[in-house]
Amino acid sequence: MNKVKGLKNKDLLGLKDLSVEELQLILKTAVSMKEVISRPIPKVPTLLGKHLVTLFYEPSTRTRTSFNMAAKVLSANITNVALSSSSISKGESLIDTAKNLEVMGVDAIIIRHNMAGAAHLLARQTRACVINAGDGCDEHPTQGLLDIFTMIDKKKTVKGKKVVIVGDIAHSRVAKSNIWGLNKLGANVVVVGPPTLMPDGIEELGVKVSYDLDRELRDADFVNMLRIQRERMDKGFFPSIGEYAKLYGLNAGRLKNARPDLVIMHPGPINRGIEMTSEVADGPNTVILEQVTNGVAVRTALLFLLLSGNN
Repeated sequence: MNKVKGLKNKDLLGLKDLSVEELQLILKTAVSMKEVISRPIPKVPTLLGKHLVTLFYEPSTRTRTSFNMAAKVLSANITNVALSSSSISKGESLIDTAKNLEVMGVDAIIIRHNMAGAAHLLARQTRACVINAGDGCDEHPTQGLLDIFTMIDKKKTVKGKKVVIVGDIAHSRVAKSNIWGLNKLGANVVVVGPPTLMPDGIEELGVKVSYDLDRELRDADFVNMLRIQRERMDKGFFPSIGEYAKLYGLNAGRLKNARPDLVIMHPGPINRGIEMTSEVADGPNTVILEQVTNGVAVRTALLFLLLSGNN
């Protein structure tokens, strides 16, 4: 296997586009960056003088904040463009916004958009580095990376491990990024959810489809519970929240038949009582807060690789 010295593209648009070597490089770099952010003074001068912008057309807490923290760890300047107080609210197009940012000297644009493909469009129109922080129902590559990083941190590898992804598969960009990355690294991925939330042709991505969560939990190494994305639903996809929670929610009773070392994950925010009970969310097998911490390390690694000249 040839070693890769850096990432081949100026952008990170999805895990679908990354090679195994590139995935491994980001994850390996994140180990070093996790050590940096744990220091008493978590700051290095690597990106001093670089200018970054977050351009979020959808709400975010964890992703936006962790990119802000990652930029500051690397000594970069970062500006948050708020949708409500920018020219976007006056009808300015995405491309016009990006071109104006580019001529101001922006080195990287971190974008979240409600339309799939928005980050790809932007990357073709600007010389700046573009990082996809979630585009519609397509991908959320940095969430996929931090999820995989967390899995490896807990069990050393994902190769040969069974990963069960549960819930709203149809609307989940997190699920798609997880699937692309995990398959490339040799995991066995199972998607579980109501038939109405299972997209057509999902098997073609190399996953097993199941509608029986109890059966799949018995020998699972990891379970990643997805949020029900009601904001993307224009009709009823299941009879009631109560029925969904009964069939596809995690609770203490359901975990009795799972392996004692099952690692429980969630990309956040959690709908407690729907995707999982508070007892499970706050329990010893859950690594949700570790995922958040690892998100800073992974995003720091990504900014380093894309912008430091080591690409």
